[in-house]
Order: sequence, then structure tokens, then C-alpha cells
Amino acid sequence: MRFTPHVTVATVVEQDGRFLLVEEIASGRQVLNQPAGHLEADETLLAAALRETLEETGWHVELTGIVGIYLYTAPSNGVTYQRICFAAKALQQIPDAILDDGIIGPRWLSRDELIQCREQWRSHLLLQCIDDYLAGHHHPLALIRPTLSEPLAETV
Repeated sequence: MRFTPHVTVATVVEQDGRFLLVEEIASGRQVLNQPAGHLEADETLLAAALRETLEETGWHVELTGIVGIYLYTAPSNGVTYQRICFAAKALQQIPDAILDDGIIGPRWLSRDELIQCREQWRSHLLLQCIDDYLAGHHHPLALIRPTLSEPLAETV
């Protein structure tokens, strides 16, 4: 059997001690998560993170680094996700932005406020990514290398 984890991206966006989160409906319940979603065909990881953040929050952001790479198997469906989490800076909110289906809207919460609503977390990755960010895990974006358009010639 072939193991094929789903590749996802997420962003940690902090402004004045608060984090940009998404309130959404998942598996029939209202949950909180970072702006996050699946990588699409022919899309770079960086483009996916920018797109997902905009589609889910209505915010344009600038990616500033990589927080971490996480492997998570969801107990609800048994699917394994590889999440690449980026740090980002909020640039501009689009007034009246049309958000993805299932998205209630963006919320800015402090870490303490987030702890108080633990029962609403989509997964434990929400706090883990924020805590890793707060611990200074900011790796350069250059860690993600562009794909070569042609295979390298084999050396003999």
C-alpha cells in the first residue's frame, strides 16, 4: 500500500501580540486554526501559503520565514498531513473579501485567549506552531529550493 501524505501550508501571523486565526466549520463543528490549506497542482509552497491566507482571512501577508515542518495524522479521519508552517507579517486586509466556503471569518487572539478556548482548536498543531514561532523558530525562506525544470544529467 502506498503512503501519500497530504501536503498543506499554514501561516502564523502576529500583530501586537495577537495571532491571525481562522474560525471555520470542520466536521460539523466550529473550530479555530491558522490560515491553512492544501498545496495545489503546479503551485509553490510559498504561493500556496499566500493564497490560503488570503482566501481564508481576507488578509494580504508577507512571508518572513519558516516556523517548521510537521507531520500529523488526524484522529478524525486517519489522514496524514505534512504541514509547512510559515511566519508572516500582515500587510493589508481586503474589506468585504469573499472567503472560502466553511470559513466564518478571521479572528485575532492572544496566546492566552487561545488557551482559554482549547476545545475549539482544530488540532494541537495550532498551539504548537504558535509556540514554535514564539520560541524563535524562524528559518529562512531560502530553505525551500526551487524545482529544476529538467532532470540533472547523470554522471558516470
